[in-house]
Amino acid sequence: MVKVQTTLTAKNTGDRLSPAEGIVFKAKAQGQQADIVLQPEVGYQKMLGFGGAFTESAAYTLSRMSSEKRSEIINRYFHPVEGLAYSMGRVHIHSCDFSLGNFTYVEDHDKELATFDISHDHKWVLPLIKDAMEVRGGEFTMLASPWSPPAWMKSNGEMNNGGTLLPEYADSWARYYTKFIEAYGKEGVPIWAVSVQNEPAAVQVWDSCEYTAEQERDFVKNHLGPVMHEAGLDAVNIVIWDHNRDIMVERASIVLSDPEAAKYVWGTGIHWYGGEEFEKVGQVHDLFPDKHLLFTEGCQEGGVKLGEWFTGERYGRNMIGDLNQWTEGYLDWNLVLDETGGPNHVGNLCDAPIIADTTTDEIHYNSSYYYIGHFSKYIAPGAVRIGLDSQAKGVLSTAFRNPDGSLALVLMNESDEACSVTLELSGDIAESHLPPHSIVTHVISE
Repeated sequence: MVKVQTTLTAKNTGDRLSPAEGIVFKAKAQGQQADIVLQPEVGYQKMLGFGGAFTESAAYTLSRMSSEKRSEIINRYFHPVEGLAYSMGRVHIHSCDFSLGNFTYVEDHDKELATFDISHDHKWVLPLIKDAMEVRGGEFTMLASPWSPPAWMKSNGEMNNGGTLLPEYADSWARYYTKFIEAYGKEGVPIWAVSVQNEPAAVQVWDSCEYTAEQERDFVKNHLGPVMHEAGLDAVNIVIWDHNRDIMVERASIVLSDPEAAKYVWGTGIHWYGGEEFEKVGQVHDLFPDKHLLFTEGCQEGGVKLGEWFTGERYGRNMIGDLNQWTEGYLDWNLVLDETGGPNHVGNLCDAPIIADTTTDEIHYNSSYYYIGHFSKYIAPGAVRIGLDSQAKGVLSTAFRNPDGSLALVLMNESDEACSVTLELSGDIAESHLPPHSIVTHVISE
């Protein structure tokens, strides 16, 4: 007997990751055609998990909340039952724009890195990561990304406003990653992967550094890859690109077509700011099927959007679009921001799924929080995406087989009208009702 657990989030209702009446599968009538046919025997990529970024801004904001509210937010993200079951995180290697200012872990011109010291992170970032890992329990997957080398290693002599890595510091900069990985490991925070550079094609007014595709390829091939191997860190993965989908095919191709560079590369990281060209994600998979794809950053720009629904739908649409094109994990940007959408040391204010008002000690859960939960709570690490043939107009869908054998099907209706779709599984059919502007997850088990 098939059992179905249904969870619903819908605009203009009180439904927020709410239990809903389960659908019922019945034998298909002769000649009946379903809108969506599930094909559990067809398998695609295996999921790493879902998570968000442990920025200094997020950690500092939480330090300004009461201990009860800080614990609530950590629980609501990382607890495997009470929260969104996050099992992944991203951390910046020294400062990024969502830091309180520019900082590094070494003294100026210390090419040997003798002064390397992560004590800055002991104040807010590491305590938050450790608390999250404890609440989660079990495996935890951490990506670390640099926004800029130290100013003295760069062509423009500053961490902000782009510039490039000076060739004479390439080995020192590569060793900087290994020092970071080792220091975090000693703190009980194993680093699963590093990306080469956050957004290497962008000159930003905040911490940034440009690499052409050829420069990224050569840095990985001649410096970062060999240095990590020499340090005994060859089990730590390397992620390239870490930027938007729009030119990811060209960027990934130049690096991954070089066997000497590609042997060090786990896969390609993507952001969503350059448009929703999901087919390019799948194109990179088709070109390099032995490499992996990871969504490493996305958020709603332009400050806090309390109560808005389009932000949640943006998450849902992007998650379904990327997951259906071989993406293996999804990392949101800031876990939490304050009432201004910061702090950000250059005023690049953004939204987050949770906004913590540090003046009133109130927590605001945005629509994006609930939309993410429709995936992260029900698609477990190790789940495999399954085949799904959809003729349902206006309904987005994706489906996974969990390690426990259950199937998780996510359906999303962005329109102003309610709709119903029929689902077929193993010759049986069920009907699923979708209110206007809603997302639903069906977990199907024997």
